[in-house]
Amino acid sequence: MKNIVKEKMLKGEKTLGTFHEIGSASALECIGYAGLDYAIIDTEHGPFSVETTQSLIRAAKVSNVTPFVRVKDGERNSILKTLDVGAMGIIIPNVHTVEEVREIVKYGKFYPIGERGIAPTSGSSFWYADYAKQGLEHYFQVSNNEALIIPQCETVGCLENIEEIVRTEGVDGIFIGPYDLSAALGKPGQLEDEEVKAVIQKVVDACKLANKFSFIYAGSEEAVKKYYAMGIDSVTYKMDIILLTEAYQKLLANIK
Repeated sequence: MKNIVKEKMLKGEKTLGTFHEIGSASALECIGYAGLDYAIIDTEHGPFSVETTQSLIRAAKVSNVTPFVRVKDGERNSILKTLDVGAMGIIIPNVHTVEEVREIVKYGKFYPIGERGIAPTSGSSFWYADYAKQGLEHYFQVSNNEALIIPQCETVGCLENIEEIVRTEGVDGIFIGPYDLSAALGKPGQLEDEEVKAVIQKVVDACKLANKFSFIYAGSEEAVKKYYAMGIDSVTYKMDIILLTEAYQKLLANIK
């Protein structure tokens, strides 16, 4: 149950992923074969059920790409079932308050950090893995350490409470949603606006001060490089549906 993305970032390496929206296990395998560090299966905006998510997670593991999932909300069932089917990290959207984050941790982390429910599932190798055979407390420790809890900063409330949120025990990092965050500030899509850039830096600085990871979405290769230079640990570049469309557009432009 080793989280390779976490391992790389702890070594100071930058990681790169993408959002998975196509909903195809074969497409997700290709993301892994291409060499990306992780794919975020998007169940917030995507139509995926828990069963589909489980299959996509299995495809990711086959191709050695770390499977993260953006859950649809911060409710117990959304968090519990997503972790039970094997997600190595969950991104939780639409977070506003410290209290919400504490509930998310309660649902997503085992004892002694939280109160995550216990069951033999695909995420625990149905108890057949060595870490499960060594006892529940050992399994709790491994799972709590390797399965990341990452609230998404995309609201004014989360931004205003970011220092306390990122210091909350059980929070492993923050995912910055620059488009929603800029919209919440009344400047939708104005990512080069000085206020928008300043609040992004504020979140990055809060993460570094708390020794937590920072993630962000980027829509261009130039933005990826810029965010790395800002000190962000990981960038999620576009979505597979966008990359596929652009590849065919480029093909057509080169041929016709």
